[in-house]
Amino acid sequence: MAETQEPENQGGTDEARAPRQIVVHAQYIKDLSFENPNAPDILINPPSQPDVEIGVNVGARGLNSEQYEVLLSLSARAKDEDKSLFLAELTYAAIVSAPGTDRDELNPLIMIEAPRLMFPFARAIISDMTRDGGFMPLSIQPIDFVAVYQNNLERQQDAAAGNGADPEAS
Repeated sequence: MAETQEPENQGGTDEARAPRQIVVHAQYIKDLSFENPNAPDILINPPSQPDVEIGVNVGARGLNSEQYEVLLSLSARAKDEDKSLFLAELTYAAIVSAPGTDRDELNPLIMIEAPRLMFPFARAIISDMTRDGGFMPLSIQPIDFVAVYQNNLERQQDAAAGNGADPEAS
């Protein structure tokens, strides 16, 4: 009868590879705005398929040595030819911490994973707001927060390099 041995912890210790963790302490609306500039005319004869522009931005600031306020800003502007239908703006915030996370991993964790967790709530608020404003509920498609993070890093690097980017172009 042959004895078999189970491999013991070949992937390293659990402590060395502790999973990164983000803790959400609170979520809240920081700023909310809805404009319906052409009501009631635009609601009497609604357009068939308006053009909708979506804007996304993420920011964060330290509150203390452990907690951060993460801001997810979403904007939606709907137009039909030359008429503005609505403008919805939301800044949704969360207080988060990332216990045990290395400093070099902290920024991407806060700026990518926190907004990813916040997005479904912000998306629902925008949807309800457009519906309550008299329009079809706006369902924002999922957002690639890695791309948003990389775009923000590039902007910061360009600004730090003083590369003379035209502020009117952004």
